[in-house]
Amino acid sequence: MKRILKLLGVLITLILIAAIIINFRGIPSYEVVAIDHQVVSTPEQIQKGKKVVATLCAGCHMNQETGKLTGKLMSDVPKEFGVVYSPNITQDKEYGIGEWTDSELILLLRTGIKRDGKYAPPYMAKLPNMADSDIDAIISFLKSDNQLVNADATPDKACEPSFLTKFLCTVAFKPLPLPLTKLNIPDTADAIKYGRYLAHNYDCFSCHSADFKTVDFLHPTKSDGYFGGGNKPLNQSGQVIVTANLTPDNETGIGQWSKDEFIAAVKYGTKKDEQALRYPMIPYTLLTDYEVSCIYDYLQTIPPISNNIQRTYYD
Repeated sequence: MKRILKLLGVLITLILIAAIIINFRGIPSYEVVAIDHQVVSTPEQIQKGKKVVATLCAGCHMNQETGKLTGKLMSDVPKEFGVVYSPNITQDKEYGIGEWTDSELILLLRTGIKRDGKYAPPYMAKLPNMADSDIDAIISFLKSDNQLVNADATPDKACEPSFLTKFLCTVAFKPLPLPLTKLNIPDTADAIKYGRYLAHNYDCFSCHSADFKTVDFLHPTKSDGYFGGGNKPLNQSGQVIVTANLTPDNETGIGQWSKDEFIAAVKYGTKKDEQALRYPMIPYTLLTDYEVSCIYDYLQTIPPISNNIQRTYYD
């Protein structure tokens, strides 16, 4: 018995030491790898980048007071992760990304590793499968003369990650690998393949699968409850909004939705007799009807999941 108690005491001591180290060290750091690639901007790339950034990034980085991507308090991040502010991603050299190289931006977007080596926690979406040309388009827009990204010296506010965030970033959430080969956009004439690309790279799957904790950004189809809904993001008041089942299940998913109904819901937030979308899902007005129809076509091919989601309503 004494030996068991002694071993137990040693184990508890080691756990306490590990917890203290994790808490004081904070978010882990990793090697900053140089990527030999220079983005060559074109008007077409900048326009495409504007669309991707507005759809994928602006929801977190848009500050209503400055009217630019200067970051804000992320009130919809669960409290157990701490206090989270999105950073300033305008071209300001002190507080924004004005001094960031193309290589540093690519590394962050692909892997989640910042220029100082710190890992960006999981509430920042990573883009390991996005086509090289779309990554270039994002960077082209961020370095353009668009008013959303013009230099603005609004200081970043330091995040206050909880112990849970520090722990998860130590043992579970790791940087994603850089692609080993060139990534291309699928043939846009192939509606299903193109729809799959859009559904993954516009981050639809992470909200509409079962749980953020089991989302697989590298292999989206391996996410638990892939597109079956039931995840629990928060609205701006911190209230839970359960996500919808987007599999082709006839009873609980979108198996009986028409393509036109799906387009109306995704692009304009309209649905017969009720509001289709609620924050954090906002209308994807910059997507074309064809792009949304491709997403619909792809969703019709995935395995149906019977998951009856009860919508939550707040006054």
